[in-house]
Amino acid sequence: MATGIAQPRARSALSAGFVGTYPPTRCGIATFGHALREAMAPARSGVVACVDAGERTRFGPEVVAELVRGSPSSIAAAGDLLDQFDVAIVQHEFGIYGGDDGDEVVDLVHAIHVPTLLVLHTALRAPSANQRAIIEELADRADAIVVQSHAARAQLLDAHDVDATSVHVIPHGARLNLLAAPRAADATRRPIVLTWGLLSRDKGIDVALAALARLRDLDPHPRYLVHGGTHPRVVEREGEAYRESLVEEARALQISDLVEFDERYLGTASVLAWARKADLVLLPYRSRDQVVSGVLVEALASGKPVIATRFPHAEELLAGGAGILVPHDDPEALAAALRRLLTDVALRERMAMAARRKAPELAWRSVGQRYLRLAAAASSARGSRVPR
Repeated sequence: MATGIAQPRARSALSAGFVGTYPPTRCGIATFGHALREAMAPARSGVVACVDAGERTRFGPEVVAELVRGSPSSIAAAGDLLDQFDVAIVQHEFGIYGGDDGDEVVDLVHAIHVPTLLVLHTALRAPSANQRAIIEELADRADAIVVQSHAARAQLLDAHDVDATSVHVIPHGARLNLLAAPRAADATRRPIVLTWGLLSRDKGIDVALAALARLRDLDPHPRYLVHGGTHPRVVEREGEAYRESLVEEARALQISDLVEFDERYLGTASVLAWARKADLVLLPYRSRDQVVSGVLVEALASGKPVIATRFPHAEELLAGGAGILVPHDDPEALAAALRRLLTDVALRERMAMAARRKAPELAWRSVGQRYLRLAAAASSARGSRVPR
């Protein structure tokens, strides 16, 4: 039985309009936007969902408009709708809006006249001139900017001319997913190592396979579960070539019996169920600049020890002892970390306890309240509405 399941809560007096991708679209920002709306529980809300021209997606009733990439009229209509709320919350990542580097989002924020929170899901270390101009224009228009880690804040301020006082750190958010009591030790059960999320080459799964091949002497053998479909953008470019290459690599390394690939896109309930079953979570990401990882947050909110490469968000969240950091693209170091955690139950339990201590501040209930306070402050500072 899991603890920390969300309970009904009083609705905020604030009304809010949300902009970004949205379920059933399969991407992290869509999932985030849905969870944030529920966590904030505004008195009244509406969602403007980003879509491609010609896209036919069946959204829920909370989606009041579609922001069609390449359509100026949809931008104007979205602005009109968002002005009906006390505050607009605009999710940003370069790939979700139309135009060069998604620069149509600039037109959108100019069309919004109510207080606006800008949620940055990416903070590039070395943005192009156009990317820098987009972020700085958005920051100039927004009443407050939210980033999801201190590393993201530092990177944003280092690369852009942005007012530091407007930049706030609020964690990504996750559902608390803690077992009511630690699972009893069982020396005969194969320990579960879990990686999940949309697959791309940056996930470093091939490095994990090379590490796993060095652990065949362990008894019992670990089970490495890789859950998640290939990222839609990757499928557009190359189909399932990467996933197929991973299956072939496991076969070549003679570890097919240790690895299980599940190509289904997992909903939240399935992700949480597998996270509860796992003994540890593995994030062998290649990116050295990743300042936000929703999977990392969900792993800690599930009370699980984590082995991760030294990307900035992992360095930040694992500093309290909830996991082990390893160099990038280093199968030997990754194998050593896996061996250490898989064979030392006491260490694994200590790291799990550190994760459990971290979990409450990452819970959506806490995150939603922080967004509400920030939104209320922005609304109060500028008035609940600004007439057009």
